[in-house]
Amino acid sequence: MATAICRPACSPPDPRHVPLIRGASRAAAALALAAGLSLTHAPAQARQLTLSFERLEHPAVAVEDLQLVLDAGAGSAALQVGALEVGAQRLRDLRVSCGRIVLAADALKCRDGRLSAPGLPAGARLDLKAAPASRSGQGRLVVAPGEVLEVAVLPQGRLRATLQGIGVDRLAAVLPALHAWQASGRLDGRLDYLDHAAGARLAVSLSLSTAGFSSADGLHAAEGLAARLEGSARRVRDGWDWQTELDWTAGEAYLHPMYLEAGPRVRAAGRLAGQQLQLDEATLQLDGVRSIAARGRVDLATGALREGGFALAEADLAVIGPRYLAPLLAPAQAERLRFAGHASAGLEVVDGVLVALDAAFDQAGISLAGGELSFGPLSGSLPWRADAATEVRLGVAGGRWQKLVLGGFEVAARLHGRELALAHLRVPLLDGALVFDNLLLRHEPEGWQGSGGVVVEPLSMPLLTEALGLPVMAGVLSAALPGMRVSPGEIVLDGTLVVSVFGGYLQATRLRILEPFGVASHLYVDIDGRHLDLAQVTDTFSFGNITGQVDVRLAGLELVRWRPVRFDARVASSPGRYPRRISQRAVQNIGALGGAGAVAAIQRSLLGFFDSFGYREIGISCTLAGGVCLMGGLDDGAPASTAGYVLVRGGGIPALNVIGYNRRVDWFELIERLQRVIESNAAPVIR
Repeated sequence: MATAICRPACSPPDPRHVPLIRGASRAAAALALAAGLSLTHAPAQARQLTLSFERLEHPAVAVEDLQLVLDAGAGSAALQVGALEVGAQRLRDLRVSCGRIVLAADALKCRDGRLSAPGLPAGARLDLKAAPASRSGQGRLVVAPGEVLEVAVLPQGRLRATLQGIGVDRLAAVLPALHAWQASGRLDGRLDYLDHAAGARLAVSLSLSTAGFSSADGLHAAEGLAARLEGSARRVRDGWDWQTELDWTAGEAYLHPMYLEAGPRVRAAGRLAGQQLQLDEATLQLDGVRSIAARGRVDLATGALREGGFALAEADLAVIGPRYLAPLLAPAQAERLRFAGHASAGLEVVDGVLVALDAAFDQAGISLAGGELSFGPLSGSLPWRADAATEVRLGVAGGRWQKLVLGGFEVAARLHGRELALAHLRVPLLDGALVFDNLLLRHEPEGWQGSGGVVVEPLSMPLLTEALGLPVMAGVLSAALPGMRVSPGEIVLDGTLVVSVFGGYLQATRLRILEPFGVASHLYVDIDGRHLDLAQVTDTFSFGNITGQVDVRLAGLELVRWRPVRFDARVASSPGRYPRRISQRAVQNIGALGGAGAVAAIQRSLLGFFDSFGYREIGISCTLAGGVCLMGGLDDGAPASTAGYVLVRGGGIPALNVIGYNRRVDWFELIERLQRVIESNAAPVIR
């Protein structure tokens, strides 16, 4: 064996002057030279050798800034690696110390070693054996009891790695995102890499057990997870052809708002070429669905989906609805939602934009346990194209909301890109119908806009009020709104909605709705009523008894979140001759609107002797603003500072006047007390 002696005067070479070594053959030659050096006869202070390499490469791994220090006197060695590249992953600052080093012409062995690396516990045990001449080696790392990683670098570009019980939390050094998910579990498996003239091949087999995770906000968590991953890849001229299979075999997960259980199985194949990931085919096996397939192409540099497709065939809504749809549609009512029928769907995406969609329904329906809500069954097809016209054909058997019943109807619409055209749609409602004519809507970046006409065919007020849970009223409701206009966040209805009720009628005009489905919805409308029969009104709302007729004017009514915040209202006796009587109870209730003492004391004494009184006219007004109702009566022309205002002007014998004194009344208190009057028919007291 050749012997090399470094005398005390000489020093190890400067690492900066070591030439760049690229290729495994050069690395093997350098290590073989180191193995051939014997320092056993040198002085103690000179029995060290330092080898430095800027970069070493293998087809599967690469090492940067490697420095090996051999101490012949102590029989030990220390290895420091600046960076280790395995595929796309990069590990920094690895250190290996060998308690016992063996150097020979054909081998380098490290026994009783220790490895220091990010994510590893202190004292991880390592054994290494390298044969530079044959470009091979073996390593065994015992991370902790039961956690073992073995790596074998074999001749002809082969690499094999075996994992046994490796903790998922160790991977946080390679995948920092795992820190935020508090991931746990065990990994077992094997990786084989072969690089030869016919092309490189990679095979992976991994199993995950007793795994779990939890997000910081608690909205995503899992436990008891187990899964198997089988994959392979083959290098081709411009990249890698790959395929993989993933089976979720055990455990459960909550990904807000959905709860998922083991069972899904994924199969996928495609090509990786540079920064382009091609998914040729992917299938998902899921209970309740005949097939789910996807394909696509992703630009890894930007994360953009260049093109893609998705298809779902014959989904049994009774199976997938409670698991996947209910938590998305109505999380608070998810356990009560019921689904039926089947659905299929497909879509196409180009450069991240949806360009085609097809949906088909076969007796699909949704309902709420208890029967208070249902829709369907629905059958038909809904095709859509971004650049072509399509026809929608849907048949709906009916629906229900509480006691509000919809009859069956057919939808025939035309879609063209962002446009929806509906020539005619009639939806039966109770004993009438809602009719939409010449409806044309277009979706702009700001939202939906368009126009059309709406007609409400006469609806029975007794049926409608009962269905809505209101006191039963006689009459009919109808509407003709030929000028409906829709713009982003706004619906304007030009026309008149007429309600024939209480022997007269109410009509609504200038109807305008802002953000109808938002949290800040606003409604503006003017309402006029003529010749309303007070006997029917007071009997319906248990307000006492009044005979006669009144006209109503409600101007500038504004509702915010369906509660009134502003209006100018006036109720006054209608012109004409008709019986005019008011009961004792009605006198007290009307008087309550004007505050305590609204009936003069001398007149109040008459209440004990008469059940009803004659009157000439009734007049009540309220201007609501800022939560306060500014009250008025028949003498609205009087200054606001006037002590009282007349609500009821008496007529006949005995004559009884009702005078209000409180001109400013809290609106919410007024509503609450009036509700109590109606419910208990007791006289309210307003202070």
